Amino acid sequence: MPVHPTAIVDPAAKVDPTAEIGPWCMVGADVEIGARTRLMANIIVEGPCAIGDDNEFFPFATVGVASQDLKYQGERAETRIGHRNKIREFVTIHRGTRGGGLVTSIGDDCLLMTYAHVAHDCRIGNHVILGNSVGLAGHVLVDDWADVSPFSGVHQFCRIGRHAFVGPYSVIKQDVMPYSLTSNQPEVQVFGANAIGLGRRGFERSSIEALQTALRLLTRAGLNTSQAVERIREEVQPCAEVDELLEFIATSQRGVLKG
Repeated sequence: MPVHPTAIVDPAAKVDPTAEIGPWCMVGADVEIGARTRLMANIIVEGPCAIGDDNEFFPFATVGVASQDLKYQGERAETRIGHRNKIREFVTIHRGTRGGGLVTSIGDDCLLMTYAHVAHDCRIGNHVILGNSVGLAGHVLVDDWADVSPFSGVHQFCRIGRHAFVGPYSVIKQDVMPYSLTSNQPEVQVFGANAIGLGRRGFERSSIEALQTALRLLTRAGLNTSQAVERIREEVQPCAEVDELLEFIATSQRGVLKG
């Protein structure tokens, strides 16, 4: 494997021969790095940590370091990162804790922009985008294809649903409904379906319109959540996406953000 002479790689690390370890990187014991993954420069990876194939880590990222949670007592916890992710400059990813299942995980094909922070026990799905300086507190779940815009913060134990779009400078204190467009203009609220994003990803127009109607009933009809759900079941054309939205609401632990 190409290892720069200034890099420090623990002999116990398992690094694929096709991976690249750039200048001034530090790779600890109990770290696994997959094929063609590239650590550009000045990157710290601490174990236990498993990183898949074809990832790119840009300068000054830190991966798998100890949690900032004051309850963390040094218990063995790990970090898992899938394939084909781009982890940009100064991103911080902390390993899990006993209180959250001992794992922080990132799926495949994600983009974490400069200064994004993924705290302990977060679970990020596939095709997720975290904008510049997005902060995820501990125990946050971000489902597939979610997009969180720059300078937004997500409270611990919140969930961002699939295909949701969160606008910049948003402070998220409750779960963000799947397929929704949520933004801080001037306060955090839902503005209907993420129609542009869903259209680009090939969703049927009928499904987008059904989601738009359902989300308007939830956020613009002057109904409480239970009343809105009942109206959705009665009035909105059934489809898999609306079913997923209703299931998300039913299983939310913090309540869903409506504004």
